[in-house]
Amino acid sequence: MTTPAQATAAASPDAPILLRGDSGGVATLTLNRPAARNALSVALMTALQKAIADIAADDSVKAVILAANGPAFCAGHDLKEVRANPGRESYEALFRQCSDLMLSIVRLPKPVIARVHAMATAAGCQLVATCDLAVAAEGARFATPGVNIGLFCSTPMVALSRNVGRKPAMEMLLTGRPIEATEALALGLVNRVVPAADLDATVGDMAEVLVAKSPLTLAIGKEAFYRQLDMPLADAYAYACEVMTTNMMARDAEEGIDAFLEKRHPAWTGR
Repeated sequence: MTTPAQATAAASPDAPILLRGDSGGVATLTLNRPAARNALSVALMTALQKAIADIAADDSVKAVILAANGPAFCAGHDLKEVRANPGRESYEALFRQCSDLMLSIVRLPKPVIARVHAMATAAGCQLVATCDLAVAAEGARFATPGVNIGLFCSTPMVALSRNVGRKPAMEMLLTGRPIEATEALALGLVNRVVPAADLDATVGDMAEVLVAKSPLTLAIGKEAFYRQLDMPLADAYAYACEVMTTNMMARDAEEGIDAFLEKRHPAWTGR
């Protein structure tokens, strides 16, 4: 969600490539390379990963919104930069950095909402799939079109295939065909599709709901969700039992249950 200050910054030629604004326990990170359709340059990925690390250590932040300025949400990797630095070592470093960025979002002990106002392609689509939640404007589209330029979207495939079914994921990857926001919703790539005019309000409401929860409980739940996904069923239940037991020992769980029984609002302590 772009504030007036951010809009002014976006228009400036020497503007930061990543903007951060905090309000009410929510940190909004805005990709700010509009002229490059917010392509993930090495510098932008570095800035984004640093911001995520800063937020992880910031107790005042309870939830994160990932937004973007300009005509696209994110066009994937910066192909001009990629071709300017050829060679295996350079390519390995680039894709390792991108993978580390995606992992940092998953490992962040705070929920991340993607606010998708427009096209998200390749690593941009991967970014949406990596976020915990995603809200898209009706005009947004999603694609993994690397196959069209001879570069299969293998790293975006990792996040995509963990969000949508195998057949639709393979269709996106093999054909490069863009899908509309409504199809992304049906496939499970996004949580909501709303008119563009309602995007900020919908994302803001979702973030407000998250901020009202126990931050400790959200952190426990987010970590457990991703860890159990790749476990065999019996192992997943055994792990989840241990997590719930540990969670029950927390002061916030005691407070939450007592507040429910006493019909009052809980007072979270984060412990």
